[in-house]
Amino acid sequence: MAPTDSGGTAPMETDHGESSSSSNGKSSQNRQEWGQEHMAHTGERYLVLVEFVYRHLNFQMAELESILETFDIALGSEKCRLHPLPIPLEEGSLEIEAKNRAFVILSFPIADAQKWSGLALQTPEEQRKNIRFEPRIEIGASSSSAASKLSIADILYKCTLVKSVVELWGYSSSSLEECATRTLEWVQRKQNNIESASDRPSPLAPSFQKEHLWPSVFANPEQPWKFTIHTLGTKVHRDEQDKMRQTFRKTLDCIEGPVRLKDPTAQEFLLIREIQLDGKGSPLWAKTEKTTTTTGTETSQPNREFNTDAIAYYFGRVLGGRTRSSDGSRGIDHYSLKTRPYLGPTSMDAELSFVMTSLGRVTSSTIVYDPFVGTGSILLSCAMRGAYCIGSDIDIRVLRGKGGDRTIWKNFDYYGLPRPEILRTDNALYHRHFRHHTPGDSVEDEDESVVAPTLYDAILCDPPYGIRAGARQTGSRLENPRPILEENRHDHIAQTKPYVVSDVMSDLLDVAARTLVVGGRLVYVIPSFRDFDEERDLPRHDCLELVHTCYQPFSTELGRRIVAMEKVSDYDPRKRQTYLSTIWKFGAESAEKCANLREKIMEAARLKPGYEEKAKIRKEKRRANKEAKKQEKRAKRAADQRALEVQNQQ
Repeated sequence: MAPTDSGGTAPMETDHGESSSSSNGKSSQNRQEWGQEHMAHTGERYLVLVEFVYRHLNFQMAELESILETFDIALGSEKCRLHPLPIPLEEGSLEIEAKNRAFVILSFPIADAQKWSGLALQTPEEQRKNIRFEPRIEIGASSSSAASKLSIADILYKCTLVKSVVELWGYSSSSLEECATRTLEWVQRKQNNIESASDRPSPLAPSFQKEHLWPSVFANPEQPWKFTIHTLGTKVHRDEQDKMRQTFRKTLDCIEGPVRLKDPTAQEFLLIREIQLDGKGSPLWAKTEKTTTTTGTETSQPNREFNTDAIAYYFGRVLGGRTRSSDGSRGIDHYSLKTRPYLGPTSMDAELSFVMTSLGRVTSSTIVYDPFVGTGSILLSCAMRGAYCIGSDIDIRVLRGKGGDRTIWKNFDYYGLPRPEILRTDNALYHRHFRHHTPGDSVEDEDESVVAPTLYDAILCDPPYGIRAGARQTGSRLENPRPILEENRHDHIAQTKPYVVSDVMSDLLDVAARTLVVGGRLVYVIPSFRDFDEERDLPRHDCLELVHTCYQPFSTELGRRIVAMEKVSDYDPRKRQTYLSTIWKFGAESAEKCANLREKIMEAARLKPGYEEKAKIRKEKRRANKEAKKQEKRAKRAADQRALEVQNQQ
C-alpha cells in the first residue's frame, strides 16, 4: 500500500495495523476505526521525509515551522500537515522517545506534488543546486516568480538543521520487505485519490507518478542515478547491504538511466534504516541480562553490545542533501567562527546564529536590529540572508576593534557582504537616542521623550548576563559626577556602570515592543539553571506573544534558551510603566533566576570534588601563559630595536 495520509490523529496505515501515540486518549483500536471511517473522504497525500542533523534536537521543529511560515506555509493546515512517524508494534516499543528521532514526515495534497517535487518546474541544473546549504532567502515582489518555482527542498534547505529532504515512496516499521512492497505499489500507481470537501466519493485523476515521476525519473535514459543506504550510526556488512539492495530490485529495475555512484549530479535514491539513538546520537546499549545463580538469586550482567534493531525503514528519492558539492563549498562550515578575522569572548557560533535568523524569519526584505552587537556574529548571519542590518553596543572598544583587519567590518568584508550600520549607544536609553524619521509621527510618552516609530522586522541579540562579559549602562557610580564641558560633548564617551540583568531584559522587551512592526519577532538568548521554569521565570510583555523556546544544555545544571516572541499588538507609550511592571510575572523571584549567574556557576563548581587542586593548576597555567606572552613581547621589541639600529647604521 502506498504511503498515504488520513489526516488528524488517524493511524498511518490502518490496514497494516500501525498507529501512532496520540494525546487525545483514544486507544489504538479506536484510532484505527476512526481512520477507516474517514478514509473514504480523505485523499492521498504527498509525503516528504525530513532528516535533521543530530544536533540541537530541541531547536529542530521550531526552526522548521518558522521557515515554513516565512514562505506562507502554515504547519498543521490543509496545505501542510505533520504525518506521524512509524512505531513498531512490539513489546516495549512505546518506550521509543520521539525527541531522540531526527526525522519528521510532512504531508501535502497530492495535487501539489508536482510543485513540491520540483519536477517540470525546475531544470536539472536548478534541482542539483539543492546539494549544498544556501542561507540566502529571497522574499518580495521582485522574486515572486522565482518563489513560485521553489520545491519543498528549496524551502526546507534554508533550515540550518536539515540534513536531507526525501520524497517518501514507502516506509515500514515491521520489515524491509514490507517497505519494498509499499514502494513498488506507490510508484506504479496510475490514479490518485484527490481530496474532496463534500460527502461524495473522491474523484480519481491521473497519478503524479504516471504523469511526472515516470517520464522524468524512470524513463529518462540519460539521467544517471545511484542507490545509497543510510544506517544511522551503525556499520552494516557489505553482504547485508547487497541484500538490502536486492530487496528493492523490482523498483530499481524500472530505472532506465546508467548507474554512477561517484557522479555528484546523479539522482540519488536513499534507504534509511532507523534505530534507537540516545540524546547524543549514539546507539543505545542493549538491555542488561538477568542470570540466576546456583543459590537462586538473580544478578544483572551488563550487556556491552549496542541495540542495533531497526525501528523503521524509509525509501525514497532525495530532493536535497547536505553533502560536499561539486564546486567544493563546505556548507555551514564555510561560515565557521574559525575563519573570521575578528572574534570576541561572546561571539555566537555560526550554526546557532543561522537558527536564530530562521526563528526571526529573516529574509532579503527584512530590517534587523541587534542592540548588543559585539563583534557582529548574529548580524553576519542576517546579512548572509540579505537583510539590512543595524547594530549598537555600549562598549566602544569592541566596536572599534583591535586595529588593522581585526574589526567588525572586516568580518563582513571577508564574506563580501554589505557593512551594517553600527552605533555606539545604550539600549537602556533607546527612546532618548533614537528619533522618529517621519514628521508628524512622534508620540509623547510619560517621560516627555519622543517614541521612535515601528521600524524593525526582527530584533536578534545575545544580551550580556555577566558570565563572560558584564552588562553595562550609561551612568556613574558617583552621586555627584563631574559635569561635561560643552566643548567636549561632541566626542565624549559617557561613563558606564553595572547593568542589572533584570533591567537588561525589561529594557530589551520594551524596546522590541516599541520598535517592531506588528508580526515582527524578537529572538534572544537567556542562560538558566535547571530550576528555571519557563512559565514562571521567562520575561513577558503585553504586546509580545511567546512563540518558541528552545533549550540547549551545557551541563546537568546549566544551559541556555533561545526565545522567540512575536509582536501581536501596537505599543501604547502611555502604558509604559504598566508594561515594565508586568514583565516579570513573579517579580524579583523570577528576575533572580537569570541574575548573578557567574557567582552561581562558581558556587556550584566549588562543591565538586577536587576543585581546589584543579583551580590551582588552572592558576599556574594562566600565570605561565601570561609570562610567555610577556617574553614574546620583549623578544619582539628587542628584534624591532635591532632592526632599527641596523637600518640607522646603513
